[in-house]
Amino acid sequence: MMVRIPALLSADQVAQMRELMAKAEWVDGRVTAGAQSGQMKHNLQIPENSLEARALGDVILTALGRNELFTSAALPLRVYPPLFNRYDGGMNFGSHIDNAIRFVKPSIGSAAPIRVRTDMSATLFLTDPAHYDGGELVIEDTYGEHRVKLPAGDMILYSATSRHHVTPVTRGSRWSSFFWIQSMVRDERARLTLFEMDKAIQGLRKQVGDNDEVVSLTGLYHNLVRRWADV
Repeated sequence: MMVRIPALLSADQVAQMRELMAKAEWVDGRVTAGAQSGQMKHNLQIPENSLEARALGDVILTALGRNELFTSAALPLRVYPPLFNRYDGGMNFGSHIDNAIRFVKPSIGSAAPIRVRTDMSATLFLTDPAHYDGGELVIEDTYGEHRVKLPAGDMILYSATSRHHVTPVTRGSRWSSFFWIQSMVRDERARLTLFEMDKAIQGLRKQVGDNDEVVSLTGLYHNLVRRWADV
C-alpha cells in the first residue's frame, strides 16, 4: 500500500518550517536508528525532543488531523511525533526495514514510554526536487521498486514492512520529515480494503448523492471498521 498525500503543507508553511529548521541544531542521524540500520544511515537530524522539533511536529500533526485522505488511508490510532532529517552531499541511507515498535518518550515526569506499532511509514518532503539531485526514496514491494521524489509539502505514505532506502544526494541538500503511524486496523489487507471501499463510496456520493444504496454501503464500511479496528 502506497498513497501520495499532495499538498499536506502549503508553500508558506514549508517556507516557515525551513526557516526554523535552518536555525536548529543538527546531530548525527544514527541517534534514532537501530543497531542494524545504524550501520547504513548517513544523514543529520534535529534532536527529537528539542523545542524546534516539537514546534515543527505540531504543524504537521495539525495538518494530518485535517487531511481526509490521510485519515482514510491510515485510519490512525497513534502517530509517532515527526522527526526531521537532512541529507547533504554524499549522504544516504542504505536498504533497511523500520523497527516494528517505536517508543515515545514522555515529556514530563517518569511516566512509562508510549509504544507505537509501526504499521505505516511517512515521508514529508520539505525541499523542492529542483534544488537537489539524488536523494530519492526507493521503496521495494512485491511489484518492484518505486522511486519517490515529491514537491515540497507533499507526503508519501507506505507500508512500514517495506524495505526502502534513500539514494546518495549529489547536489544540494534534501530536507524532510519522517514518522510512523499505528493504524486502528492492524492487518494491511483489511486496511487497504477499507481504503478502496471508502474511495468508492466517496465517488458514488459525487455521482448519485446519498441515496439508499450509498447509505447502506456506508453502513457496511463502518461495520467492517468495527469488526477490524483495535482501539
